[in-house]
Amino acid sequence: MATLPEEIMFIWCRPKATSAVLFLVNRYLAVLGNIVALISNFLPVSPKVCSKYLLVVDVLRFLQQIFICLTLSLRTYALYGRSRRLLIWMGIIALVLIAGGLAGTFGDDSDAGVDAGDCHEIYTTATTVRHGMAWMAMFIYELLIFVLTVFRAWKTRGLRSSLISRRDILDVIFQDGVMYFVGMTLVNLPNILTYFCGPEIIRGSLGTFTTCMSVTLISRLMLNLHGCVDTGIFSTSAETSPDVLSTRVDVEFSVSSDHW
Repeated sequence: MATLPEEIMFIWCRPKATSAVLFLVNRYLAVLGNIVALISNFLPVSPKVCSKYLLVVDVLRFLQQIFICLTLSLRTYALYGRSRRLLIWMGIIALVLIAGGLAGTFGDDSDAGVDAGDCHEIYTTATTVRHGMAWMAMFIYELLIFVLTVFRAWKTRGLRSSLISRRDILDVIFQDGVMYFVGMTLVNLPNILTYFCGPEIIRGSLGTFTTCMSVTLISRLMLNLHGCVDTGIFSTSAETSPDVLSTRVDVEFSVSSDHW
């Protein structure tokens, strides 16, 4: 609700670019996932129905992480001048990590239980490791995107200049990318530690919060980007200076700084 005015201004009232579509899918898939999670937590259900609810929640959360990775990849692809080589390598790494995440999230040894009407997942030792590795896969990909973003900013202009200014899209992507990675690190690392180091009662207890934070941060990140350029990350403008990003990105801000 806090960012709804910006969403209407920058997303709904403009032509739907690829990044805008990803924003909408990511934002409202999260709403659907949270509704299903609330239903499973508070409605009295049988163990059989509970397992189905948990499966739907896991699928929706997994899809949310996929769309977040797509959004981060799209930004990085734009930063590197739509480099096909980089896109192929990111795709290969993403597929490997997705395979690991699938094995972790939907392993055969996960179980569900019902306690006093509360539908929740029971983590055995094997299940705990699987789910922890799934979150590790997401963290590794976010770290890769962060390193690529920092390297591009340093190579193009220098980190100091990108940190203290917001002159163009590069500065916006770099600063927002740094804040996203720092925020997710502070949230995701404790979440991962609950799987590997925490007692049984807190295993996976931060999973929902971590998912909500990742969706919230990536949504804020994309709104900032659309506040700078109408078409999102990509622009068909042929007048973009190659000295800025060496890619077809509109570097002119379309709104004044008071929107920040």
